[in-house]
Amino acid sequence: MRVALLGDWVARLDGVEFDVPKDILRSGIGALQFDAAELGHWDSGLIALLVDLREAAKQDGVAFDEEGLPKSARRLLQLLSAPAVQPPADRPRPLLDRVGLWAIDIWTEGVEASALVGNMILRGAVALRGRAAMLASDLIEAMYNAGVAALPIVAVVGLLVGGILAFIGATELSKFGAGLYVANLVAIGMVREMAALMTAIIMAGRTGGAYAAQIAAMEGAEEIDALRALGVPIFDYLILPKVLALSAMMPLLYMFGCLIGIFGGLCIGAATLHVAAVSFFVEAQKSLSGSQFALGLAKSICFGAFIAIVACHVGLRAKRSATAVGAAATTAVVVGIVGVIALDAVLDLCASVLGI
Repeated sequence: MRVALLGDWVARLDGVEFDVPKDILRSGIGALQFDAAELGHWDSGLIALLVDLREAAKQDGVAFDEEGLPKSARRLLQLLSAPAVQPPADRPRPLLDRVGLWAIDIWTEGVEASALVGNMILRGAVALRGRAAMLASDLIEAMYNAGVAALPIVAVVGLLVGGILAFIGATELSKFGAGLYVANLVAIGMVREMAALMTAIIMAGRTGGAYAAQIAAMEGAEEIDALRALGVPIFDYLILPKVLALSAMMPLLYMFGCLIGIFGGLCIGAATLHVAAVSFFVEAQKSLSGSQFALGLAKSICFGAFIAIVACHVGLRAKRSATAVGAAATTAVVVGIVGVIALDAVLDLCASVLGI
């Protein structure tokens, strides 16, 4: 049987029936051929008819000859007749493959983090000359959020840490009649170590998590893609103000934490050992030196830059889903706190080698 396709076969054409007549394939027919010489415009309506004809021919044992159809129509029919590709079954990867993929991920993370640090150094130098493409209002807002807004929690933690140091020192030093030297313990402990470290841990949980969540939310809402499409430099607009603000505010928070911590130590020393305030401050002043303050300031700057860079890096690598925001914030806090402690150990080792 030869079927002639005449005129237009368009799905939106009114008055055209696309149903296959039940008696079109009579008994005794061996093959079904087509003549498309006078075929006009066609779309999926023709393909649907041909698919129905092919199924009917298959059921009746009639050969379906596609040679007379247009080439594009034959290609579509081949796609529709291709068997569905079954996804391969999930198999556990060999140990060597998992180790290799883990190493590749670590290497990729290291390369991207190094690129971010290098970009920060280059663009930071440009920002110091006042030529960075960032808004001054964004920098001021970031400095307020990372500085003034963090003073209450830094004050509470610093007061408690200073009091704990004084209480531990008073418990042990009073056994030797050296209770006055609790001022030395609190002053050195806060200035050299605890003020910078505890402030960094607070900011990693408070500000670092907020940075990562904000950037991850923008990534999920495709706002960062929109900024790139508009030609806005992402690093100058989003990352640079955060890194500069946290790096600038951390030394101030460190100094504030030192003062509050020493005051907390004074309160505990006066309550447990009845140490006079004047004697406490005189002993604290004798035990401190400029190098110890310089070490604490250097730590605070390094901690602030590290927390901001890690948080922004985690936010930029977040997936585009609702759960990615929380995951990015959690990862930024964990990596920030662990990294700050590890960096503190490295800086203490360097200070010990230099004799500070």
